[in-house]
Amino acid sequence: MNLFAYIFVLLAAMLWGTVGTTQTYLQEGVSSIAVAAVRSAIGGGVLLVVALVMGKIKFKTWSWKWTFLAALTIALFQSLFFTSVRFTGVALGTVVTIGSSPVFSGLVEWAIWKRKPNRIWAIATVLAIIGCMLLFVNRGKATVDLIGILLALCAGLMFALYTNCSKQLTEKEATLPAVAMTFTLCALFLLPLSSSGVNWVFEGQNLLPMLFMSLVATSLAYLLFLGGLEKISSSSAVTLSLAEPLTAALLGVFLVGEYLSVTSWVGVALLLGGIVVLTVGSGKIGAQ
Repeated sequence: MNLFAYIFVLLAAMLWGTVGTTQTYLQEGVSSIAVAAVRSAIGGGVLLVVALVMGKIKFKTWSWKWTFLAALTIALFQSLFFTSVRFTGVALGTVVTIGSSPVFSGLVEWAIWKRKPNRIWAIATVLAIIGCMLLFVNRGKATVDLIGILLALCAGLMFALYTNCSKQLTEKEATLPAVAMTFTLCALFLLPLSSSGVNWVFEGQNLLPMLFMSLVATSLAYLLFLGGLEKISSSSAVTLSLAEPLTAALLGVFLVGEYLSVTSWVGVALLLGGIVVLTVGSGKIGAQ
């Protein structure tokens, strides 16, 4: 049933939402790209070993084109997003990147695969994007920097392309080896860009947070995401991924003691509303 596919994607987004809080337990000074590279290396590497032991990967017949494109786009997404934040601040960079991704995904799906998004997706996406904007109002310093905005938009496009490429990949390969190969390649793309190296992982209390982000917020999360993506459209999956900032905000309130204004809570309600509309509405369509 497609409802489980929506739940899988929602769970994936919720696991991604734990990364921000988990990163607060890392030592200061480690670059975000280094964290992303190590996450991908551990998360993808562990699954790669499992897939090889299980004999799930046939290198000669593997879908290399879609794997390379998925790995490249998710690596570019992370690099562009973290760079955009330096120009605009976390709040604005997150809103532009995550808010633009569902729109780009719908356009890509329409332009390339000729699948026109339905009305339920449009309503849910508008609610979720407005909710995301309200959620981040007055949260952190924001600078309207043109280069930063463009980088954030490019990051949003890359995540949309990653989702579309991954959907093509999962139509040809099983989910576990697809995630393993994608993130192992992603790590190879990101590690040369890491200014912090990898030795920091074994310093202080960095190891446990990194294992959580690698095995739970990467390996498990992307297994769930791609597992759900097999059954639903790319545009719907990207809209549901807006549960990530929602989860991060709520964790910030209940675990870190952050404050959310009334406007931000309205944003939380709209984000939840968009997710419910998409999940329940699409489930009814699928049942007809």
